[in-house]
Amino acid sequence: MSLSPAPGAAIFDFDGVLIDSRAAVAVAVNDALVEHGYARRPAGTLDFVIGPPVTTAFAELTGAPPGSASVAAAVATYHEHYAAVYLDATRLVDGIGEALDALTLPLALATSKPVDFVAPLLDRLGIARHFPLVCAPALTALDEPKALLVARALDALGARDAVVVGDRSFDVEGAHANGLRAIGVTWGIGDAHELEAAGADVVVAHPRELPPLLEGR
Repeated sequence: MSLSPAPGAAIFDFDGVLIDSRAAVAVAVNDALVEHGYARRPAGTLDFVIGPPVTTAFAELTGAPPGSASVAAAVATYHEHYAAVYLDATRLVDGIGEALDALTLPLALATSKPVDFVAPLLDRLGIARHFPLVCAPALTALDEPKALLVARALDALGARDAVVVGDRSFDVEGAHANGLRAIGVTWGIGDAHELEAAGADVVVAHPRELPPLLEGR
């Protein structure tokens, strides 16, 4: 398994690839649903919330249009509850710290998680030094598509031959929309079928596979 030629930089997704945020997201989603009169959902059914813009997820959860006032209100409540739990309820993916330590190429982060939550998590989990470039939406621009986030990261890196590392079809599509290759990882939310159907150039199953792939070894 290889990428040829080796990339000059890598753009990572956050949730699912670097961090496991399932517990924090499930608690905050259910608190928001209940507060706005909707039924609580089993935590194991809420993984789909992680990846797309949160307004898209809450439109599906509530059945209301993405741009509606009811979705906006539910999302605001979700962020209030998420802010109270996310630092303590989010963990680093096993093996990803070692993988990042082994990388020498320039890295950037492109995530749909609001920027307000990204920097504190990077610091808390001890990986901020790996990502001097972070592209994430403001709380006032939550519908920013992944392709645009990847484009911003690519521009900040100044690299023409970057690769995107992600766990959902949105990441693969965002990479290809910018003419980049995509590495799909199966330890996150999306499985191999989703990633391959989206056109991932390579699919890997463990963080230890990333350094040789990204460094061309």
